[in-house]
Amino acid sequence: MSSLPLNLLPDTAAVGPSGRLSVGGCDAGELAAEFGTPLFVYDEEHLRSRCREAVAAFPDGAAYAAKAFLCGAMARLAHEEGMLLDVATGGEIRLALAAGAPAERLVFHGNNKSLGEIRMALEAGVGRIVIDSWEEIDRIELLVGEGRPVPLVSIRVNPGVEAHTHFYLQTGVADSKFGLSIEGGEALAAVDRVRESRAMELVGAHAHVGSNVFDVKSFERAAGALASFVAPLDLEEMSIGGGLGVAYVEGESAPSITEWAEAVRGAARAAGIRLRIVAEPGRSIAAGAAVTLYTVGTIKRIAGIRTYVSVDGGMSDNPRPVLYGSGYEVFLPRAVLADRDLPIRVVGKHCESGDVLVWEGRAPSDLKVGDILATPVTGAYGHSMGSNYNMVLRPPVVFVRDGAARLVVRREEYEDLLVRDLGVDR
Repeated sequence: MSSLPLNLLPDTAAVGPSGRLSVGGCDAGELAAEFGTPLFVYDEEHLRSRCREAVAAFPDGAAYAAKAFLCGAMARLAHEEGMLLDVATGGEIRLALAAGAPAERLVFHGNNKSLGEIRMALEAGVGRIVIDSWEEIDRIELLVGEGRPVPLVSIRVNPGVEAHTHFYLQTGVADSKFGLSIEGGEALAAVDRVRESRAMELVGAHAHVGSNVFDVKSFERAAGALASFVAPLDLEEMSIGGGLGVAYVEGESAPSITEWAEAVRGAARAAGIRLRIVAEPGRSIAAGAAVTLYTVGTIKRIAGIRTYVSVDGGMSDNPRPVLYGSGYEVFLPRAVLADRDLPIRVVGKHCESGDVLVWEGRAPSDLKVGDILATPVTGAYGHSMGSNYNMVLRPPVVFVRDGAARLVVRREEYEDLLVRDLGVDR
């Protein structure tokens, strides 16, 4: 029997005398009653604190990796706290600009930026474009030749470092769709090509080894490889990317953003590098800031095998368990400290046997239909990777702070599902 590890909860989470959870001074059960479930609840102070830590840890530049969690309120918050914004598509550029982030504070990533997306970036005046292929060099030259502004660019290089994380999350190995190989000579050839071009100005190099990486040695190796590459090139900056892991389940631990920065800077110093070092944290900013609230709909007990607990969400609001086999904890916000003595599997309402939110969870034995159930550390990649599978409505997002809750993304309505469909009557 075990109670929930409280270190997995957002910074301002508190457990009252009755055992009930509050976040940002707001009772979780009352939030569920007011906004419905499923519901993403974000601790705004947690988000701001991690942004401030990132800016202090990487004073030369910390860009929030928007893919982790992006909405207008988050883009505005990250900008207010001094972060750049790392965007990877035209859609992310459009939202960031609409939220008031200055174009010059955007860093544009992506392994297959279209001509239209690069045109949008150039015309908006995006601060950096991170080149990921030869084709992108051609596209920038074409657009600048038509009269668009000359951009500042970095080159994404592949350091050949295998990070200890899920295979799907490894991005720095040689066999990857990302980056130009250092070992194969492509990266240096790209540097020469860009420097010869009048259509762009080269300022740096970028590397990224993977996502949800717990071992700082992986970042040290990547920083060392990148530093050795940039040392003779007289570049202004090197970006170590993002990918810092977070603890999701009992027994896991992860370095802080500050510890990560110290490891990276140490590797750069060892290589004799003194240029600007920048980074792009995302998961480590957003993941631990949120809990997702669900309502229990059915409980199916199969004698001698398993207890299935079905909730009103599923793989449409958190696809990570399906994609990566990711683990999560589960608890009841009405009884946070209660012994979780009932083994359960938390599943969603989709027509898939693989629609699982928590593979091996535990809950109090008095769990019942209608209970509010919560999964912590769901602030990254749930909202961002959500879908309308089975035509479910995507959940709302609420920011909580100082006893007040504000709706920053409303719940979809059935009419929203019909807006783009030209084959229906409305």
